[in-house]
Amino acid sequence: MLLRTVTGSVAPLAATALLVVALAACSSSSALVQTRTQGYEISDSAMAQIRPGQSEQLVTLVLGSPQSTNTFGDQAAWYYVETKVRQTSFGMTMIDSRTVLAIYFDKNKKVVDKAVYGLQDGKTIAIESRRTSSFGEDRSFVDQILQSF
Repeated sequence: MLLRTVTGSVAPLAATALLVVALAACSSSSALVQTRTQGYEISDSAMAQIRPGQSEQLVTLVLGSPQSTNTFGDQAAWYYVETKVRQTSFGMTMIDSRTVLAIYFDKNKKVVDKAVYGLQDGKTIAIESRRTSSFGEDRSFVDQILQSF
């Protein structure tokens, strides 16, 4: 008889505690959306330290190794990309801002110029969804096996 009374009074308390914990988790707006930085965090002080005439080694010491590089003839460029995103707890990601720091070097590996690009400087590229047809017949694996008999 005593066991039935204790079990009967614990169930509503447990349900209430579970409901309070669930509501507390939902009430925080920061739990639903997280803001974070992808890539490099480019500080203003680091950008101010990069000036024409400095070496690649000094740029590496200040900013670290670049995320991407390319070379056009005698000139090379290093790119540092910082993307600030908001991600919901449901997995949806929204880009708030993107900053690309481009540092240009001459053939002697000295800084020639630097530029900062943002989202407004980018161009939207439409991805082509058409497929180039192949020569001959398009046959599935099963068609190929059946045709070999």
